[in-house]
Amino acid sequence: MTKPSVLILGGRSDIGLATARAFAAQGHPIRLAARQSALLDPERADIALRHDVDVTLHDFDVLATDSHAAFLDSLPDLPGIAVCAVGAGGDQEESERDSDAAVQVMRTNFEGPAAIFTQLANRFETRGSGTLVGISSVAGERGRATNYVYGSAKAGYTAFLSGLRNRLASKGVHVVTVLPGFVATRMTRDMDLPAALTAQPAEVGAAIAKAVARRKDVIYTRPVWRLIMMIIRNIPEKIFKGMRL
Repeated sequence: MTKPSVLILGGRSDIGLATARAFAAQGHPIRLAARQSALLDPERADIALRHDVDVTLHDFDVLATDSHAAFLDSLPDLPGIAVCAVGAGGDQEESERDSDAAVQVMRTNFEGPAAIFTQLANRFETRGSGTLVGISSVAGERGRATNYVYGSAKAGYTAFLSGLRNRLASKGVHVVTVLPGFVATRMTRDMDLPAALTAQPAEVGAAIAKAVARRKDVIYTRPVWRLIMMIIRNIPEKIFKGMRL
């Protein structure tokens, strides 16, 4: 039986490419979507040759929400699985000084991904099948002084995915929320991250493929993050506001 294609939104990201490789290893055709997607041709060729699957490139801008419907219409097929790996950490201090920078972070991490998933959800619902995978962040589980603009966008996205999952549960469409914790990517390369809590992109990609197969709802790439975030969520606000995390 031919396996359904997998659409990777944010195909130039480290996690996006790792996820593409994980699904390609299972025999799924891959649709890599990103801005300036032609730059991905070496990766396209490598994945296609290594796993003997069809891999295609597609230009996609998550912020150009008025183009999303046309983008989906242009794909070779309606994917069976769609993974949104789009995201931008931004700079908290810049976002505090410049509201336009803050808006860019919020749109990239929430508005754009929610908009394209709304389009995909409606098409999947009409067909009666499909899986949507949204990569959110543990940063969305509680606002912190050092990244609350990014965190608030991810909080909104996490809530959106939860509601979407609830809406589509009886429609044959499954929604997976991924909360990776620290990941060693280009976005975090200048950060001093604890090795024991930091996953590699390939680890995240493998976890996503496994979550889809097992129809998981919410996953943390490393289980320890579930405990860490439970503790952080339950610190009394009176204490938490003075911690400057």
